[in-house]
Amino acid sequence: MHAENPQEKFTGASKYVLDEELAKIVNISMALEMPLLLKGEPGTGKTMLAHAVAEALHMRLIILNVKSSMKLIDALYQYDTLTRLNDSRFGDSNRDVSNIEDYIKMGKIGQAFVSSEKVVLLIDEIDKADTDFQDDMLDVLDQMQFDIIEIDKTIKAICRPVIVITSNAKKDLSDPFLGRCNFHHIAFPEPDMMRNIIEVHFPDLSKDLLEGSVKTFYRLREIRGVEKKPATRELINWIRALRSDPDFKVKDLVKGEVPFLGVLFKKSPDYAVAQNAVSRFRI
Repeated sequence: MHAENPQEKFTGASKYVLDEELAKIVNISMALEMPLLLKGEPGTGKTMLAHAVAEALHMRLIILNVKSSMKLIDALYQYDTLTRLNDSRFGDSNRDVSNIEDYIKMGKIGQAFVSSEKVVLLIDEIDKADTDFQDDMLDVLDQMQFDIIEIDKTIKAICRPVIVITSNAKKDLSDPFLGRCNFHHIAFPEPDMMRNIIEVHFPDLSKDLLEGSVKTFYRLREIRGVEKKPATRELINWIRALRSDPDFKVKDLVKGEVPFLGVLFKKSPDYAVAQNAVSRFRI
């Protein structure tokens, strides 16, 4: 799982602040050609890491969004029987209905395999799938090939993709699955790291707004009774909202006034709990 230039290493991207430990595991995973499994709460940058690797190494990004009902074959290829049936009935297509291969469409893993250039393959939220899907998928990724049974054809990867797999840790992954991946847990950023992230997104942000928003944000995350704590993306959007409001003053945060709570809390019960708590805020 290495880049086209074996000397090329991932050191971050324009909008991704990378810590040293994460950089090491990304680069060793590429060197060893092993999938990298990322765990952590939503909003810690797991998905964005794949985008950053693709940007930094100038590769196309292919994303497989895993669903609970998904079957592995859907990620490999689909046989469009309905279109073939319609073509055979009405005969108004340029395709040869006797050639089943014309009706085979590659899924996301299939697209990564048939790409003539090395790509980044993001398999997002693998914990949504059942254990059989997970283990069978790793078999395919180990062998770098799969069979299309309808046409008795084996698809082999032209270039081994860089594979990033994310999990929100909602349920345990199997031991065989874990054993075939490198692993990194992305912890929620500490305030100092968060300041660096915010400065990357808002290089012209005033120090007062930076400090006030970050301090208020971490206090909001500490509110008891909240099911879904606001994450980095909510903080970024919240700062955008604050900057776009001509009536907003940083001193409002000092007074305990927290506007645009709906940007930070997306569930009604969480919003209500936060609304009740902010009246007691003083930073």
